[in-house]
Amino acid sequence: MSPKLPVNDAQTITNFLSLEPHQISEESSEESYKLAFDDEAFLARRETIGIRFELELLKPEILLNEHGIDHTITVFGSTRFVSRDQALEMEKNAQTVDEQVKANRTLLHSHYYESARQFGNVVAHYNRTQDEASNKLHICTGGGPGIMEAANRGAFEAGDLTIGFNISLPREQHPNPYISPGLSFRFHYFALRKMHFMLRARAIVAFPGGFGSFDELFEVLTLMQTKKVTRFPVILVGKEFWTGMVKFQEMIEFGVIDEEDMKVIHFVETAEEAWGVIKNHYQLA
Repeated sequence: MSPKLPVNDAQTITNFLSLEPHQISEESSEESYKLAFDDEAFLARRETIGIRFELELLKPEILLNEHGIDHTITVFGSTRFVSRDQALEMEKNAQTVDEQVKANRTLLHSHYYESARQFGNVVAHYNRTQDEASNKLHICTGGGPGIMEAANRGAFEAGDLTIGFNISLPREQHPNPYISPGLSFRFHYFALRKMHFMLRARAIVAFPGGFGSFDELFEVLTLMQTKKVTRFPVILVGKEFWTGMVKFQEMIEFGVIDEEDMKVIHFVETAEEAWGVIKNHYQLA
């Protein structure tokens, strides 16, 4: 029996765009005569993946520069948390036992949404005290629902610029409505999206979340541990959740990380505490 190893296990751009082979074959002169940069079918080929990487890096970089955004605070967290008002509405409309259980859990977790919203508001109010754009810190998220929406919302409601780096998913994730016009971006590649999370980040604030939040968090910690980036505060909101999910102390005792690696991590419970860590670290007025 011969091995059945896949040739490629990644979702290609042609898969994503649902392009058939004949659509990228360029068999007619009309198709082959198109300018390369104006030829969507050509740009969707496997061979042009490097060009697409470069474009996904370049487009947000140029537009953020044009908006004068030098510094961000990147906020991670679950897409599943909703506002307290929405949670109360779910509780009110719950009919079955399962719906009541789900509504109760949603209401319990809604305080994280409200905390992220408050954090965005606090950062925005700091920015209003700054005359120079180079002194401002802007909320940056993955642009979707849940904690991302909450942090964007808090800053947006206070009249500040707020950034969203969305991602194409099988079940389409639409940008939340609290991202500033011209600062809502869409990525196909997680790697490029995560790079932009870090390029301007001066702090990371992570609320409880799932696989995506853990992926983003540990990439940041790895970059700092390996000195690929300058160390800055990594703030984990909800110590009980984070220490319950990740046995940091046990990792030190087991010898797989050092105590030095933990110095960038700060456990907090509130938006004010999170902002206090950032304010003290950078000696902000």
